[in-house]
Amino acid sequence: MAKNKCPECPKCLPGWLVQFGDLMSLLLTFFILLLSMAVMDKKKVEEYFDIMRKAMGFLDKTADVREQTEEHSNNKSNSDSDDNMTAAEEGVEEASNEIKEIVEMANDTAADQSQVMQITKGKNEFVLDIPSTIMFKPGEYKIDNPASKRFIAKIARVIRTMPQTFSIEIIGYTDNGAFKSDKIPRDDWDLSALRAIEVVKELIKNRIDPAQLKVSAFASYHPKSEVASDNRRVEMRFFSENNQSDILNEENFFDRLEEK
Repeated sequence: MAKNKCPECPKCLPGWLVQFGDLMSLLLTFFILLLSMAVMDKKKVEEYFDIMRKAMGFLDKTADVREQTEEHSNNKSNSDSDDNMTAAEEGVEEASNEIKEIVEMANDTAADQSQVMQITKGKNEFVLDIPSTIMFKPGEYKIDNPASKRFIAKIARVIRTMPQTFSIEIIGYTDNGAFKSDKIPRDDWDLSALRAIEVVKELIKNRIDPAQLKVSAFASYHPKSEVASDNRRVEMRFFSENNQSDILNEENFFDRLEEK
């Protein structure tokens, strides 16, 4: 009697699939363990899923594509604005601290402690208040004092390390003494303007780009206090304009001069 032939067995799955299945089981167990140890915040999870949907291009049926695009653009511009504001504020803080050290050293050696320089900080700006008696003789506008020239040279060294997005406004003031003369300066307007211009020229001598500088003069019409000596002053206003781009890599004014 002939023996029955054993039926052929079906082909087995590849051997690597067993190891792959074990790996997936271990991974699943690992993530379940992580999930069991985590504290689930429903609100945050919903926010994450919403971010994922938007990042992958999935929108709700009721969503308007134009609105979503505008919202994304506004969020991006606001974020960029905040970053620029932070950079400007950091630049103002760093520069003002360096100039403050120079001012404190000058004040310590001042002969008249009632006439000392002061720094006032504002948003994205700071102002250095210099009494006119420190730099100028009464009724004159020329800077002849070597100590004053050295002081301006030290300020210029700090300015050269600042980003060129900073502008410097030199502002001249006088008291209400109604200065009059037949020669230049003829009145308080001439005196306040010429003193501001003299400081600007001294900064340019110390390699400050003229494009960063601005001159203003108010004579006696913006008094600081009721004390006349407080109103005779020159201010250096350092400020950062938000609508300017960072032009550190642009060609400097003095570089252009050296090429000619």
